Amino acid sequence: MESRAKAAGHPIHQQLIVFPLGLLSTAVIFDVLRLITGDDRYATASFFVIAAGLIGGVVAAVFGLIDYLAIPAGTRAKRIGLLHGAGNGVVTVLFALSWFLRLGATDNVPGAGAFILGLLGLALSGVTGWLGGELVDRLGVGVDDGANLDLPASYQTGIRFGS
Repeated sequence: MESRAKAAGHPIHQQLIVFPLGLLSTAVIFDVLRLITGDDRYATASFFVIAAGLIGGVVAAVFGLIDYLAIPAGTRAKRIGLLHGAGNGVVTVLFALSWFLRLGATDNVPGAGAFILGLLGLALSGVTGWLGGELVDRLGVGVDDGANLDLPASYQTGIRFGS
């Protein structure tokens, strides 16, 4: 099934997800750099990058929902889409909680709880990113009206390189 929300002929959701994924991942990297160097400027950068990532995530989610609602019921793609979307909702909540815990902190330095929430969000985003890849690359969701929405998981067919 082709995406129902496109810009210049390309699915909007697939264009937008790179921003929250990249920003939230970078926030965790900044937190690690702050731990290594002790430089609180990394914590401040992380604080603002999380805010931007959350905004980008909400915008991307709107277009993901539009595409999800167009997937036929009862298909493997619909089940994976639900896991992908719900998982990304949890990622958003984890990073939002991390951001809120930083609000009153000096120089936005995260405590252990805020840091751990970010790490959990990053780990879960790896899983939800794989699910998104499964939807697009394996099942053709958002790409091809002739997509096979019930193909088995890519890991069940083994690893292949080339054509």
